[in-house]
Amino acid sequence: MAEMTLRQIEVIRAVMMTGTISGAATMLNVSAPGISRLVKHTEESLGIRLFERKAGLFVPSIEASKVFDQVREVYKGVENLQRAVGALQQGEDVRLAFASAPSVAQFIAARVMQRVRARYGDLFIDLNILKIEETVDYLLLERGEFVIMSSRIENAAVVNEQIAEGRLVVILPEGHRLAAQKTVSVHDLATEAQVGIDPTDPYGKLLAQPFIEAGLPLNHAMRGRFAQTVVSLVRHGLGVSVIDEFSVAEVYMPGVVRRPLTEDVRIATYVVRKKGRVLSGFAEFTIQQFRRELAKAVEDGPWMRSRT
Repeated sequence: MAEMTLRQIEVIRAVMMTGTISGAATMLNVSAPGISRLVKHTEESLGIRLFERKAGLFVPSIEASKVFDQVREVYKGVENLQRAVGALQQGEDVRLAFASAPSVAQFIAARVMQRVRARYGDLFIDLNILKIEETVDYLLLERGEFVIMSSRIENAAVVNEQIAEGRLVVILPEGHRLAAQKTVSVHDLATEAQVGIDPTDPYGKLLAQPFIEAGLPLNHAMRGRFAQTVVSLVRHGLGVSVIDEFSVAEVYMPGVVRRPLTEDVRIATYVVRKKGRVLSGFAEFTIQQFRRELAKAVEDGPWMRSRT
C-alpha cells in the first residue's frame, strides 16, 4: 500500500491552503511544475482524487476529506514539535502569543501589557504587530491565539468580535493655524498638505471615508504604511492628518495637536480568532483588558484633546 511522505503532506497542505499550484509554489519557494507533478504523482500512487479543479482553483474533494483531516493533524504535530524544539533552544516557554494592528499597538497594547504583567508576573508574552493581510496566516497557522484589528477579516475560517468603537480625529503640528479651532472639518483640510495611508489599504480606506462622503479629493502630500509613521511625519511639520483616536491615545504627545473631526466618523476595533479555537485563560484576560483600555481611551479622548 502506498504511503505519503512528509514532503507530499507539506505540498498537499500548501495547495489546500492557497487553492492554486502557483500559490503553493510561492508558499514553499519551489517551482510550480514541481508542485503540479508531485500532486499528480500523489493522487496516482494513492488511487485517490485529492482535489477538484473548479474555475482555476484546487478545491479539496469530498471523498478525500478524511485524508485532509489527517494532513492537518500531522502538520499541526510537526509545527508543535518545531515550536517545542525552538523553545528549548531559546530557553523560552511561550505561553501567550497574540498580535495587534499598529494603530492599537502604539499606546493601548502597552497599557494592556501592564495589567497582564501585574496579574501574571511570570507569563512570557509574544506580541506581534501585523497588517491586515497577514492576519489569516497568523491565526490559521496558530502562531498566536488572537489578533486585535481595526477592520473585520473576511474569511470563513475566523471569527470577528467587535470590542470597541472609536472616532476619527485630526492631528496637526504645533502652531498650525487650524489648531485654534475647537473642531476641524475635512473641508478645512482640503487645501492642506495631508499625510495619510494608501486608501486601497483597509485601514487607509477607513481614514479616507469622510473625504469620500464629502465629495472631496484626498490631497496626500506623502503617505506612510503605519499610523505611527503618520504621527511622526505630522509632528515634524510635514502635513496634517485624519487618524483614529486610538493611535494618539496618550496624554502627552509633544509636537502634535489633536482636534475632534467635525464629521462624526466611527472606527471599530475587533478581536479576531480562529474559528473553533478555545482561548487560554491568559488570552481571555488579555482581551478583557483590551476592552477596558479601549473604552477608557474613548472616554478620555475629549479631555486629552482639550489639553493639547
